[in-house]
Amino acid sequence: MKIMRVWRTSRQSGKCAAFLAIFMLILSAELVKTASEYDPYYTLGVSRSASQAEIKRAYKRLAREWHPDKNKDPNAEDMFIRISKSYEILSNEERRSNFDRFGQKDENQHFGQSQHHGFRSFHSSFYFDESFFHFPRYPLDFSDSKYMLRLAQFNNEVLPDSHKRPYLIKVTSEWCFACIHIEPVWKETVQELEPLGVGIGIVDLGFDRALAKQLGAYRAPSIIGVVNGKVTFFHQAVVREFLRQFVEDLLPQKLVMKITDDNYMAFLENWHVENKPRVLLFDQVPIVPLLYKLTAFAFRDYVRFGFVDQSGTSSTRLLLQFNINTYAPTMLLFKEDTVKPVDIIQARGMKRQMMNEFVSNNKFLQVPRLVSQQLFDELCPVKQFHRRRKYCVLLITGDDPAYLAANKAFLDFASANSKDVLRFAYVYQRQQQPLCQALLQNQGAHSAQVVILERRSQTGKVLYRSVSGGWNGSEEDKYHLHEQLELLQKDPTYLTSDATLPELNNEMAPIFIIRWMNAAYDYMLQIYDDLLYSNWREMMPILSLIFSALFIVFGTVIIQAFSEPGESKPQKPKPKPKEQTRTEDDASSRASTFSRPPKKDFVEVTELTGITYTSNLVKLRPGHINVLLVLTNASKSALLRKFAKEVFSFSGSETLHFSFLNADKHRHWMSSLLRLDRDGAQSQSHSDDEEESSNYMGYVLALNGHKKYFCLFRPVFTGDDGSDSSSDTSFSSDSSSRATSIEVHHKLDRLGLWMERLMEGTLPRIRVPAWPTLFDDTAEG
Repeated sequence: MKIMRVWRTSRQSGKCAAFLAIFMLILSAELVKTASEYDPYYTLGVSRSASQAEIKRAYKRLAREWHPDKNKDPNAEDMFIRISKSYEILSNEERRSNFDRFGQKDENQHFGQSQHHGFRSFHSSFYFDESFFHFPRYPLDFSDSKYMLRLAQFNNEVLPDSHKRPYLIKVTSEWCFACIHIEPVWKETVQELEPLGVGIGIVDLGFDRALAKQLGAYRAPSIIGVVNGKVTFFHQAVVREFLRQFVEDLLPQKLVMKITDDNYMAFLENWHVENKPRVLLFDQVPIVPLLYKLTAFAFRDYVRFGFVDQSGTSSTRLLLQFNINTYAPTMLLFKEDTVKPVDIIQARGMKRQMMNEFVSNNKFLQVPRLVSQQLFDELCPVKQFHRRRKYCVLLITGDDPAYLAANKAFLDFASANSKDVLRFAYVYQRQQQPLCQALLQNQGAHSAQVVILERRSQTGKVLYRSVSGGWNGSEEDKYHLHEQLELLQKDPTYLTSDATLPELNNEMAPIFIIRWMNAAYDYMLQIYDDLLYSNWREMMPILSLIFSALFIVFGTVIIQAFSEPGESKPQKPKPKPKEQTRTEDDASSRASTFSRPPKKDFVEVTELTGITYTSNLVKLRPGHINVLLVLTNASKSALLRKFAKEVFSFSGSETLHFSFLNADKHRHWMSSLLRLDRDGAQSQSHSDDEEESSNYMGYVLALNGHKKYFCLFRPVFTGDDGSDSSSDTSFSSDSSSRATSIEVHHKLDRLGLWMERLMEGTLPRIRVPAWPTLFDDTAEG
């Protein structure tokens, strides 16, 4: 019996061992299966040493094969998601490295929290991850993908746009449990605030750590507001009302002014001081709507906004004066006329697009004052070749009471002659002296002056014409100005003068003390906010700076306390004799006179010689043009300086090259080139009575070596013949008699306009069968 019992016991033990072995085998197979299912290398079918190109090719092949629209397999969608997730891990070097080392697939998971480090180090094929335990993962909806932000997108788009509208950004991650709880509130807030004009963004901590670090967000979920490039964290409970109030608090405090019967006239008449139109919103609510605040924030640099509460008794006279309907919100826009609005809209449920179009169409006064370069650029844009010309009619006046009548007459004239091609503006001569001196040619104006100008380049170059006789506002002045504007629209060459305008002074910029106090106030608020909410990670650089400054101050005090008294006293220098001092002063003044810095308005100009002739002309690259100046030894310095000044604004083009030809060395080349135009072939003999080289001094040629043509600029003649021949390409035989009356520094006065016509492609082209040979004529003598 004992033997049978022992045998039965051993038999039962063998069965248990067999069952245990089978269980371990099944468990190992499941582990291997689970590991292979969540191994991105296994999913994509690549080795662990595969390159990025191999991984990308495998992903494209599997994505086409398992795309749910093409593959009808029930598991196609799950397989496609697994393929996409595997490629997302392996295509990012940081994620791939984390996975190779720790089996970690989410960057937001800290290495110390991994549950399979030891087990994975035992065997690379057996490991657990979070998905094995089926932890709940925070999914990103398809609707959220359009709000995802990247670092470059945030810096290039969101930060500049935050000066026009606020942004509300949510920081989240894939394994965030709290993100699931706030998701319904977030979606409701987005549906409410986005139609009003609030920008929405989402940042994934695991996907873009660099952006999260720049924002200072190190945990999820976090909600951030961005206005004027400043980042502010939301620290209250995630409730829709709190989020809405958070966005309102981000906006500046004095965007919209409360208007009543007592202050509405002062508000409307203040357009002259602020140089902005005025907008009034009438509504039945006691507080300013958020939509109106957002519109005021977007146009705060152009328009001043006011709000009138119709439900109270403080605006009764205002409602009667403008006949306001109390059943729907109404917006009135005023410019120089404070009695009659220039535009009105009234609608129930006023939308953002309607308000933006209403304000953007009227964001300038009828005759605004030029107070900054930005306003000048918008009112009088630079002329574009593919756009219609726009002219700026500028009144140069003063702010004294003596100019009020002339200013009022100019406003009336502008209101009666409003056109798309004309922009009227005025400027105070006292506030913008550099601009006025450039247009008036340093001649002081005792009365108001009118200047018609057209901007030609971003560097400040303009064509202009001053209206003769000044501006007193009389009917004769109005008729004369109207006549000149009509002539200008018929003949664009009516503007005969050119100048380079300096940048305008910003009259509305706050003084340095106010800007410094505002910056210090914002800085103190940021420190208080960081201390209140224990953002020690952001506070460490500030604390380090403070302690370093304190250490330096106390160290300096201690060193001075223990130093000897005689060491800190500076030794007085011995007085020099008067004659020696006077001699040194004279020497220093002479040194400063002869060591002035050279001018910076130059371009690189090379000489056309027998060595550079082939590369700079004969074999010039297709599409490139060599602008060649003809000069002599006597006129070289003056003409090169004037030439560089005229072509400086065109030197940025990669297809233009600038050279000069010395007519004293190569006197026959110009006549040979021009003879090709008349005869069609180059003559082999040169007559003894050929024209002198001085005939071509100041000529400029635009040479296209590849297509064998050139455009000719002839210098301006200042003698009895006052005609402008800068655009004439014909060769005249009587030019030598007139050339003697040309002053050297005036020869290239119209070269800038000729260069503009060259860039436009409107200059006549002279074809040549071949380029003449460049001989060195000095060798003949």
